[in-house]
Amino acid sequence: MKNIIVDFLEESVTKFGEKIAVEDGNGTLTFSELRENALIVGAHLKRYDLSNQPVPIFLEKSKECITAFVGTNYSGNFYVPLDVTSPKLRLVKILDNLDSSVVITDRKHAPIFNEIPRDISVLTIEDMMSSQTSQASSLILSKPSIDTDPAYCIYTSGSTGTPKGVLISHRSVIDYISWAIDIYGVNREEVIGNQAPFHFDNSTLDIYLTLATGAKLVLIPQEKFTYPYSLIEFLNEKEITFVFWVPSVLVSIANLDTFESILPVSLKKVLFAGEVMPNKHLNYWRKYLSNILFSNLYGPTEITVDCTYYIIDRQFSDDSSLPIGIPCANTDVFLLDDSDRLVDGDGIGEICVRGSSLALGYYNNQEQTDNAFVQNPLNGCFAEKIYRTGDLAKYNELGELIFLGRKDSQIKHMGYRIELGEIEAALIGLKEINNVCVLYKAALKKLVAFYVGDEDFRLIRRSLMLLVPKYMIPNVWINMKSLPHNANGKIDRLKLAEFEVDIS
Repeated sequence: MKNIIVDFLEESVTKFGEKIAVEDGNGTLTFSELRENALIVGAHLKRYDLSNQPVPIFLEKSKECITAFVGTNYSGNFYVPLDVTSPKLRLVKILDNLDSSVVITDRKHAPIFNEIPRDISVLTIEDMMSSQTSQASSLILSKPSIDTDPAYCIYTSGSTGTPKGVLISHRSVIDYISWAIDIYGVNREEVIGNQAPFHFDNSTLDIYLTLATGAKLVLIPQEKFTYPYSLIEFLNEKEITFVFWVPSVLVSIANLDTFESILPVSLKKVLFAGEVMPNKHLNYWRKYLSNILFSNLYGPTEITVDCTYYIIDRQFSDDSSLPIGIPCANTDVFLLDDSDRLVDGDGIGEICVRGSSLALGYYNNQEQTDNAFVQNPLNGCFAEKIYRTGDLAKYNELGELIFLGRKDSQIKHMGYRIELGEIEAALIGLKEINNVCVLYKAALKKLVAFYVGDEDFRLIRRSLMLLVPKYMIPNVWINMKSLPHNANGKIDRLKLAEFEVDIS
């Protein structure tokens, strides 16, 4: 029985300690080296007499960053990945919320903490690795954690402007990774190509599949994702077999017809999550890579990365919606209508989740926790928390969930209730469109389409009128060379929302 996530590493060290665990642009770590270095980090943290406390990690994505994560867990505490490119104001808000006594960084980034007015001990990874400590060898014998203790905390945007720290337990990660190993058949032969930043929860799958199975994790340099041909070259050079990427990366490769020039010859499994995957672009991948596994996953950070999945097992037209599928193991996913009644048939409802995947809540934020993690309205007999995702879905004729968009993206326009996601799905299926985002400017009472593709929007509008009612046709069309993306690789809707719209 595994109690905490470092048990994954302990088991892997005994089986293949000298096998490479992690590779970045500066070198590699074997499983034994990762454990040894992590224990040194853990021993340094032990000197601060912390237990179940947050330890912010302010490092660029690297093997040292993973070392800091694992070392924090060895010390009986939980790690908090921070974005080193974050504005200082956001960093201060997160540190204020955490009220941590110690932070792990490196010499390059340590000076920023001299500019932040708070009493916090700064540990650099270089100094810890260069010092020897006698505590490290015995630390493994005194792990205090149990599986309901927090393993990590990831900060997401808050509606009030203050980031929210989603607190995930060891048990949630263990269940999620155990499920993924079974479903996707991951073993020590896998070479995982990481795209997700470590402050984005998709990286959880990459890191802990590696620690649990003996697979090799390759941290792909961020600049590779700007140049699809170079990215595929890198996959081939490193013989990468498994990727879990945001759809935007797959869309970019398809839009540039990359596979006409080069194919990822080692790739066997392609998973994606974080935003809607358009079938038009997925069909491009399936055309050239017909013998590999494709899987669509869905889930907010609050339910430990993913709560539903769909392994693509049939053909879809370019303009159809890809299912988000069925619940992951030990997770129940259901739809509730506005009156908290269970939705079935072809009705639309909010996606709600219960099970071991649920986060412990938001760190140091009881009010927001109580708003999102609520008593199951279908159960009046005993305490049972569910998470209300704020996402809308319906079932198809096969009983698979179809994602429809955010509950707060359901707008009222010209007297009609409209799902912006429905307009986007129709547009992305058109041959004239490479990528699109539709927003509603409430002050102007206008639907605005930001799109990449044919410059003549009149052709696009004419095609769209065959697919959706007239009231769902965008009023304003803005042609762009590319859509902006945030640090996680998703379309940056907040930046587009700030775009000045000229309706003259």
